[in-house]
Amino acid sequence: MQRLLPDPGPTTVERQLAPYRPWEEPRDERPLVAANFAATVDGRATIGGVSGPIGSVADTTMLARLRTRFDAVMIGAGTMRAERYGRLVPNQEQRERRERLDLPWDAPLFTAGGGRVLIFTASEAEPPETATSLRIVRHEGFVNLVEALRHLRQERGIRALLCEGGPGLHGELEGGGLVDDLFLTIAPKLAGGGALRILEGELPSVADLELAWLLEEDGELFARYRRR
Repeated sequence: MQRLLPDPGPTTVERQLAPYRPWEEPRDERPLVAANFAATVDGRATIGGVSGPIGSVADTTMLARLRTRFDAVMIGAGTMRAERYGRLVPNQEQRERRERLDLPWDAPLFTAGGGRVLIFTASEAEPPETATSLRIVRHEGFVNLVEALRHLRQERGIRALLCEGGPGLHGELEGGGLVDDLFLTIAPKLAGGGALRILEGELPSVADLELAWLLEEDGELFARYRRR
C-alpha cells in the first residue's frame, strides 16, 4: 500500500490509522461522527444490492481496523435488512418496516450473544428475545438524530461513532452537519444501473470537504476527508 497524500511513501492500514484517535475529539453535545463507505468509480454503493462485492481484502482490513478506533458503530435499519437479505427495498416499504420494528432478528448481530445493541426507533412494537443484549430508545413520530447522538454522548458515554450507512442515514447525518470525517474506498470498478450512491437525499447546502490523506493499492483508492 502506498500513501499518495500527504508525504508519499509506503504504508499499511495499521500504520495509517495508528495516530487516528477520534475519541479524543468528542463534541459537547454529541460524539465525533465518521462515515465509512466503499463505492465504485461511477459512485455506486452496492453491487447486486449489497456492498460486499465492491471492496477488496484491503478494504475489509480498513473497515475492521476502523471499527477498533471507535466506541460504537451505527447502521440504519434498511442497511441491516439489505446486507442480511441481499437486497434493498423501496422507501415506502422501509418506512412500514421501521414502524413494525421489522429487523432480521436471526442475523448474527442479534444471535451471537456478544456486545450490546441499542436501537433508536419510533415504533411501539416490542422486539423478540435476543441472545445479544438489546435496549430500545423510542422517539415519537420519527427518530431525531440530533437527540440520538446527544443520548449516545451523554447517557452512554460514546465519544466517537462510526456510521456504516446506508445512504439514507448518511444523507440525514450530512444534512444536519453531523458528520466530521468521511472514509471512502473507491474501487476500480464500474457498476452502472440504478444502485444507490453513498448519499441519498437533499442537502440544505453543499458540504465542503478537505482531503486529509489518500492511499492506493492495486488501483483501489482509500481517502479520508474532513468536513471543513
